[in-house]
Amino acid sequence: MFSYRHAFHAGNHADVLKHLTLLAALRHLQHKEGGLLLVDTHAGAGLYRLDQEQARTSGEATHGIGALWNAAAAAPAAGLPVPAAVADYLGRVQDLNPDGALRQYPGSPALLQALLRAQDRLTLFELHPTDGRLLDRAVRAWRERTPRAAITLRRDNGFEGLKALLPPLSRRALVLIDPSYELKTDYPQVAAVVADALRRFASGCYLVWYPVIGRSEAHVLPRRLRALAQRAGRPWLQAELAVGAAADAQHKAQAAQGHAVGGLRASGVFVINPPYTLAAQLREALPWVLDRLRQGRGADWSVVTGEP
Repeated sequence: MFSYRHAFHAGNHADVLKHLTLLAALRHLQHKEGGLLLVDTHAGAGLYRLDQEQARTSGEATHGIGALWNAAAAAPAAGLPVPAAVADYLGRVQDLNPDGALRQYPGSPALLQALLRAQDRLTLFELHPTDGRLLDRAVRAWRERTPRAAITLRRDNGFEGLKALLPPLSRRALVLIDPSYELKTDYPQVAAVVADALRRFASGCYLVWYPVIGRSEAHVLPRRLRALAQRAGRPWLQAELAVGAAADAQHKAQAAQGHAVGGLRASGVFVINPPYTLAAQLREALPWVLDRLRQGRGADWSVVTGEP
């Protein structure tokens, strides 16, 4: 149950898609003054070192945030504009790396707490003992810098813990649901959690990340989420990013550098009650992102929306 460690995957293409979407959604929701409940059901360690063994072993960040970081640095000289959502995302990463060397990557908790307003509340769930300790350390540092920040860390099951938070007193919420899917039971559990959340608080913004892999449960999940949104009469958005399969020569080059090869090639986000601006932002951002992250055949992106 606890074998998955996100430190090996931090900053990869899946994080790029998830965090671009999360930030764009949060920015829009914060246009209103009303307070927001922000929830991350599977928060991880919060912050990740890209210059340590786990990240160096996988090499995934090099082909994710690293490629975008380098492309954005070269964009002004080339006269190439960076999409607004991408620029905002990279700006948050740059806040952790002010000298221009990419050493740290913000997980979802770090991104959310950095934009926390006085009227907002952030609740983080993390069960993994090691990641939970690291996240606790990060939360303590955030509280020291911003003593009034309303951040709660629960070393608990986010699937179960979410129930007690809904509906929020503020009647506004952004909930990120992104388990590791290490267990195949995670897939039906995500659908069950979303169904319960919609019964408790139908107008919340629910963002589910999922891997695009051959497992049948992974194919079924987005279809179940779409059915839940339609049954509840809520709008939805589904975005996917596939970087494609690296060629054999590229695999050999990665292996020669000590990087793991293979792994996840595509992922998606499903958003129920998405901000009306989100689809246009992703349709502008994802082609730019894919041009920089493309690894081979099968690379593609998509954004599909639906109304009640």
